[in-house]
Amino acid sequence: MLLLGCIKEVTDYELAVSLPNGLSGFVPVTQISDAYSKLLTKQVAQGELLEELNSLPDIFSPGTLVRCIVTSIEKRDDGSRSVKLSIDPKKVNRGLSSTALAVGMLLSGSVVSVEDHGYLIDIGVTGTHAFLPHQKAKNYIKAVKKGSDLKIGQNLNCLIVEVKNEGRVVCLSIDRSEVAASIATERQNWALSNLLPGLVVKARVQKVDPLGMKVIFLSYFTGIVDFMHMDPEKSMSYSPDQVVKACVLSVHPTSRAVRLTLRPPFLHAGGAPRQLSGQRLGAVLEEATVKAFYKQFGAVFELDDGTLAFARLKHLSKTRKSFKPGAFKEGCKHKCRIIDYSLMDEMCIVSLKHQIIEAQFLQYQDIHSGDVVQGKVLSLKPIGMKVKVAHGIRGLVPSLHLSDVILKQPEKKYNIGDEVKCRVLECNPGGKKLILTLKKSLIQSKLPVLSNYEDAKPGLITHGFVVCAREFGCIVKFYNDVKGLVPKNELGSEPISCPDKVFYEGQVLKVMVLKCEPEQERLLLSFRLSSKPGPEDKWKSTPKEKQKVKYQIGEVVDVKILKKKDNGLEVSILEDEDNVVGWIPTLHLSDFVATSKLLWHCLQEGDVLPRVMYLSDKGERIILSRKSAVISAVQEEQIVRSFSEIQPGMLLTGYVRNVMPFGVFVEFPFGVTGLAPKVSMSDKFVTDTKDHFVVGQTVIAKVMSIDEEKQRVLLNLKVSECSSGDSAAESFALLYQYFKELKEIRNLLRRGEPSIYELVPGKRVHLVVQDVREDGSALFSSSSVTGLTVTATRYHLGDKNIAPGEKRKAFVLHVDAITSKVYVSLREELLKQRPKRVSMHSVFEFVSFCLS
Repeated sequence: MLLLGCIKEVTDYELAVSLPNGLSGFVPVTQISDAYSKLLTKQVAQGELLEELNSLPDIFSPGTLVRCIVTSIEKRDDGSRSVKLSIDPKKVNRGLSSTALAVGMLLSGSVVSVEDHGYLIDIGVTGTHAFLPHQKAKNYIKAVKKGSDLKIGQNLNCLIVEVKNEGRVVCLSIDRSEVAASIATERQNWALSNLLPGLVVKARVQKVDPLGMKVIFLSYFTGIVDFMHMDPEKSMSYSPDQVVKACVLSVHPTSRAVRLTLRPPFLHAGGAPRQLSGQRLGAVLEEATVKAFYKQFGAVFELDDGTLAFARLKHLSKTRKSFKPGAFKEGCKHKCRIIDYSLMDEMCIVSLKHQIIEAQFLQYQDIHSGDVVQGKVLSLKPIGMKVKVAHGIRGLVPSLHLSDVILKQPEKKYNIGDEVKCRVLECNPGGKKLILTLKKSLIQSKLPVLSNYEDAKPGLITHGFVVCAREFGCIVKFYNDVKGLVPKNELGSEPISCPDKVFYEGQVLKVMVLKCEPEQERLLLSFRLSSKPGPEDKWKSTPKEKQKVKYQIGEVVDVKILKKKDNGLEVSILEDEDNVVGWIPTLHLSDFVATSKLLWHCLQEGDVLPRVMYLSDKGERIILSRKSAVISAVQEEQIVRSFSEIQPGMLLTGYVRNVMPFGVFVEFPFGVTGLAPKVSMSDKFVTDTKDHFVVGQTVIAKVMSIDEEKQRVLLNLKVSECSSGDSAAESFALLYQYFKELKEIRNLLRRGEPSIYELVPGKRVHLVVQDVREDGSALFSSSSVTGLTVTATRYHLGDKNIAPGEKRKAFVLHVDAITSKVYVSLREELLKQRPKRVSMHSVFEFVSFCLS
């Protein structure tokens, strides 16, 4: 099928073409002409740019009319169809032969080469050589301002001015005045097999009806002018036998259907239709008036500025069942949104669908780097995931960005059709390129988005991801392809000899800008976020003020235990010339209360604790915390620094400060406190608040409401309300942290109390009865349990009568490292079975696998 189209957009790889009746198509770079394709092949083979090969934007401009032929119609992943076109003269003019060529014919041609006196033109007719003299091109070149010469592959609207040797040689003209004045006549012997779109003809009206009119042209051709292509100012005045000027829009040789237009810009060859202002596209109009309704096609509307718009039938309602024809009588008003502009119909395309009117994005130009968008998974390939963001907008999530960790089998986590939340890394509207990330740490980051070098001011802290780790340091990338270098001496507070063993590709980290040179696009970064006070500040500060200035809330340090006290640890901050002393309360050693007590029991004076966070400065002491969840919340900026930042619906990580009969007080980093009333504490009915929470417990709380006047915050601690959405990942993360800390405790126990380390539930041990108590329980001793109290209750002695001094085989039930007590059983049913004991290492590895 042959069509007349108008170029909408030009990229390096294709032309986007507007077709009649609101359709669109695409011309790939390989479908321009034979000469252009040969240059492309040569350039690829040589691997270097060719001077004579110009890019598509250099030789094509939006608004230019072109003759096209449909080469294929492909189905996209989302079910829509893509129309592939060609403007190659050999395909467009394939119906013409040398003997059919005549003076006055208008056809498509493409520049093959530049000669001394003109240009060789490919008109796609076998056995014919076409020549365009410089004199006949001079006027056109001056008007289009594309340089001093025509370029190879440039598509032209050519008029035959001379035919020689029975069509074997023709002379052409592209002079704009000559082309504009040309009209196809019967003397040129056009046939249905070679009739071309773009020809201007004189036609006689045969029949007029509401959907358009039937016309006769070139003596015996019959064509249709549909309602969208009548002259808007004369649409009601056409009558049978009236002679009108028309332009051929499309030719379908198989069905013998020819469609024409009577719109003024097409009535002189080489004309250009008017374009819509870019500001108008995407506009929502509260009232558009129905001008006409066509039950098989759609409706024509008059917009607020008097222009006409068309809505296809499928865009008049949400579904076919909900469509009501009565709502589209002439004069009815509707809310709509301009979703496109058809250059070939000179008409806006609108939609009345609610989801389109409310849509956040309609075109690539609406999307910016750093935007958080919802998408639907279209496909999973080795290169990454293809995501549909909106109608006509698709993006790619590279495999590196499918998760915070590298996924070896992404198909196990994502399925086709899944809804996913992404963040835009890069958007290039011209190339319709959209790069997205699914890394949760980037999506949830509240830090500034660094998308150009001009914004990279020294001291700026933001999130980036590692793209390269080498002996010289790390290269970190941000949004819009902005990247910088973290040199080796800025990778951490401690020297790192092998960065590639510490950092990995895709790892998301906080970085601070040290220096930026925007003109050279050079960026120097650091992973060391804390800055030491300058020498001029030190002498002004008292010791207490010095500590406040030196360490800020959220700063992570390494500490050494100076003294163990009943309720915590007194520590000194390492690598601090002033020997600053801090305090870690026992309940801040871990997110888990039981683990906190175990850690306190196992730790010794002189031990070093890494990654401890400065929490607050109360009285004369710096308070530090080792709660992993709290540290992560501060580092990910999922916190509030003051009451004014709190908003209802926020999910905040904190710790229980006090448990009262009426509710629980929760404290957050930076000192903000809120109350979870009794009714909002648990999904279960709460009788006694102390049965549900203990002081020091780490919690995630949801902000219910705030009272600005009284500075009060009401919280919700129900598990069903406090999940961020990915509950499985959250649960595995907690398990991972729990087993990691248990592993640490076991290593600590190994050095101090090896007998406890060796005893694990399920182990069988040989014991000697030491004593039988009055309550029926028994005490045991053995060389393998030196220093431990080993007991068995009366129930776990079974039906055995034991006496002091007897040797017995026992089954370990539980080991309490804090009290140094071991509970065992002598029951035969436990001793006989062969339980499959899972080691701590196996569990740790399993949880690590699930998290990855």
